[in-house]
Amino acid sequence: MKIGVYGGAFNPPHLGHITAARAVFELLKLDKLLIIPTGRPPHKTLPPGTPAPDQRLELSRLAAEQTGLGDRIEVSDMELRREGNSYTADTLARLKEQYPEDELWLLMGADMFLTLQSWREPERILSLAGIAAFGRSEADTEALFSVQRDYLYRAYPQARIFTLSVPGVVDVSSSELREKLVRGEGGGLLAPAVYGYILREKLYGTAEDLKHLPLERLRPVALSCLNHRRIPHVLGTEQEAIHLAERWGADVNKARRAALLHDCTKKLNLPEQLAVAERFHVPLDEMERREIKLLHAKTGAGIAEAVFGTDGEMTNAIRWHTTGRGGMTLLEKIIYLADYIEPTRDFPGVEELRRRCYEDLDAGLLLGLEMTIREMEERNAPIHPKTLEARDALKGQR
Repeated sequence: MKIGVYGGAFNPPHLGHITAARAVFELLKLDKLLIIPTGRPPHKTLPPGTPAPDQRLELSRLAAEQTGLGDRIEVSDMELRREGNSYTADTLARLKEQYPEDELWLLMGADMFLTLQSWREPERILSLAGIAAFGRSEADTEALFSVQRDYLYRAYPQARIFTLSVPGVVDVSSSELREKLVRGEGGGLLAPAVYGYILREKLYGTAEDLKHLPLERLRPVALSCLNHRRIPHVLGTEQEAIHLAERWGADVNKARRAALLHDCTKKLNLPEQLAVAERFHVPLDEMERREIKLLHAKTGAGIAEAVFGTDGEMTNAIRWHTTGRGGMTLLEKIIYLADYIEPTRDFPGVEELRRRCYEDLDAGLLLGLEMTIREMEERNAPIHPKTLEARDALKGQR
């Protein structure tokens, strides 16, 4: 197995890191890529205002998820946990113990490659891993790369070196990006979830009022709360909520905000969900305490209101988006159905349900509730009383 090792401060990890990582992964035909945020770089001091280690780790994880490499990319905290300076030779030695039969390749940019001989124990580094150095274009870097390659091959005959150009790499330094973030700029140089996490945690001098975020900033913040596999669903729910709100005369802005936040606690496990409910005084029934699929709607509503300042109408739309309830408001119906029929949903009957929702909203809602009840009955799963209440209320109106 060929394993790439990409270390750095990632302070913060930006689109340049993401595009380079993916390009090198594909060009080298790697089987696995390890992203390793540096604990304490030996060649420089981390600047004031650097996020805490656990925050840099989360930023790196969010960035790694945007490479599209799935489970072929991992983020390791091995250097963040290690005391003292983070030396590459020590990291590679540790990885070689962990992967004794595999081939390691150390990824680095042009500046790092051109100074490799000045690192601590370069001979040890080159004996443990091949070097994959990348620059923006062959015209920019090949003249320098060729001189350095020749030197390293003479000085370290065992060296394995692969240099390549990555034309699409975003040309920005982390220090420049940090300055932009202080000024309220630079969001376009970051993956949306990374930018959202920075805003949510108020990192790098950002100071957004989370309760009054404009929609274009609420979106990345909401995405930063999600497992990356859920991002297409939430964005799809937002788009479906727009269409339904426009069709039935609801407040489009409120529909979009509720849609973006409806799954904001979905990735939390059951104990974490219960802790959120306790912290924000979210009332729960016994079924909700046991069923995480039901619980996330209630805790999500609690977070949406307390942290993101949703009003009662939006909060309730999030609260009832899994069970429904009798006497649902227009916005509650729209979020319930947008979640149900958004474009990534694919199940028997979804096309008929979509058609019904745009012909007669209540007929679509009744069909959706009946489909849910039927599915739960077939699985011998408990049905929440509010779902039955919602169905019966609609039947009574028809």
